[in-house]
Amino acid sequence: MNNAVSYKTKQFFFVLIKLSIVVGAFYFIYNKLVNNGAIDFSEFITYLTKNNVFSTENILFLLFLSSFNWFLEILKWQKLVSYIKKVSFFEALQQSLGSLTASLFTPNRIGEYGAKAIYFSKQFRKRILLLNLIGNMMQMAVTVIFGCIGFLFFVSQYPIEINAYRVTRLVIIVLMVFGLLFIGSKQKKFKIKGFSFEKVKQFIKDLPFSISGFSFLISVSRYLVFSFQFYFLLHLFGVELAYLEAMIIITSMYLLASIIPTLFILDVVVKGSVAVYLFSFPGVNEFTILSIITIMWLLNFVLPSVFGSYYVLNFNVEKQNDSL
Repeated sequence: MNNAVSYKTKQFFFVLIKLSIVVGAFYFIYNKLVNNGAIDFSEFITYLTKNNVFSTENILFLLFLSSFNWFLEILKWQKLVSYIKKVSFFEALQQSLGSLTASLFTPNRIGEYGAKAIYFSKQFRKRILLLNLIGNMMQMAVTVIFGCIGFLFFVSQYPIEINAYRVTRLVIIVLMVFGLLFIGSKQKKFKIKGFSFEKVKQFIKDLPFSISGFSFLISVSRYLVFSFQFYFLLHLFGVELAYLEAMIIITSMYLLASIIPTLFILDVVVKGSVAVYLFSFPGVNEFTILSIITIMWLLNFVLPSVFGSYYVLNFNVEKQNDSL
């Protein structure tokens, strides 16, 4: 009897947690749209209606780009996970969209790690955390590579004022961080939450190139897709910038927005502030840029998280652990 009550209590609390995640995600989305300090939602809607830029063809094309972006992300996750466990594309879709919903309102989407790990039995969870970290680091590496190239062209093209003291201080801090990481990597006993650098390095070395190389190419493809989507929105709003000129600013924007320490909750605000500043150089209207940032967020995060909420509500730990 006690076991039965305990089981029912656990099930009740688990259902409560799932509902809390979904309600929290939807409240977060609602709050960001209605109480956004950067852009008024009613003005945003009026602006879109007034400009009449979204024909049926344009909407379908934007949805296609967002779907393709997430198709690539799901494909990358399926490939990474295949290193320890074969999963179907549908299972990878559930894990990717469900973890997005669960992590939407967590700092820097840190909740994604735990959300994906819980889909697997305990014996796989540590390795799942590492695979998720590798996937995110690959995407970050692509952002930095393209961003550095774009930013070099940006500073050579526009009269941007750079504070030498602040840049030097930032470089010193970055070098110190990398120095400490390098020293720590040499210490075999040094651990972070149970992970030793030695084991992490070995795990990465053991990852087949067919998986890591494919995942990196997918990361590049994703970057090209969502950066083109940003350019396409610029075009829809009547911003007359050549593709290469726009890409210089877009890649610089994603670089700066990624390296600025921030909570994911403030991600839209940070990207908006950086984008407004960078696009002010070619004279693009501030409200246009904020509208594009909001649309990108709605298409690539809010819409997938709405679908992900279905998988969160239908998630069953015991069933998942039996199959995975």
